[in-house]
Amino acid sequence: MTTVIQACEVKSVASQKNNVSEVDIREREDRTIKDAKSILFQRLMQTELILLNPSVSKDFLLMELSQKESEEFHALFLDNQHRLIKAKKLFKGTIDQCNIYPREVVKAALELNAAAIIFAHNHPSQQAEPSQSDITVTKRLIDALALLDIRVLDHFIVGGTSVVSFAELGLI
Repeated sequence: MTTVIQACEVKSVASQKNNVSEVDIREREDRTIKDAKSILFQRLMQTELILLNPSVSKDFLLMELSQKESEEFHALFLDNQHRLIKAKKLFKGTIDQCNIYPREVVKAALELNAAAIIFAHNHPSQQAEPSQSDITVTKRLIDALALLDIRVLDHFIVGGTSVVSFAELGLI
């Protein structure tokens, strides 16, 4: 009986060590992901013309949005040379929708004195293809911002490991 108890204690200690090491691994991975996001954001901020390297934008957005459990709508606000002023989450929704308010988008663009904007949002369903609703709201945003001479350069959708560009699809 003593040997069985000792064996259980050894197994319990080994199990605790595995759990601790799994937690440590998870914490290290989280730090690595945070560091990678920071590096990508710094590259995005340093890019003279953001459109010359859209893969940096896609990589940043993929890292930022791919693991979200609910829809989030982000904007990259750019100056007249297409340099990043600020990346900002504007709206958060549910697992399958996010309400976008053009008034709030316009307000944020004016506050930052943006000349151009790139939009991005995620699809927690892992499907990166734009829905009719995505196309409609993007058109509304383009129209509202055009009144103020603010150009919408692209709208990216992140789904799983894919990023789809409205500009590449000819939707902008």
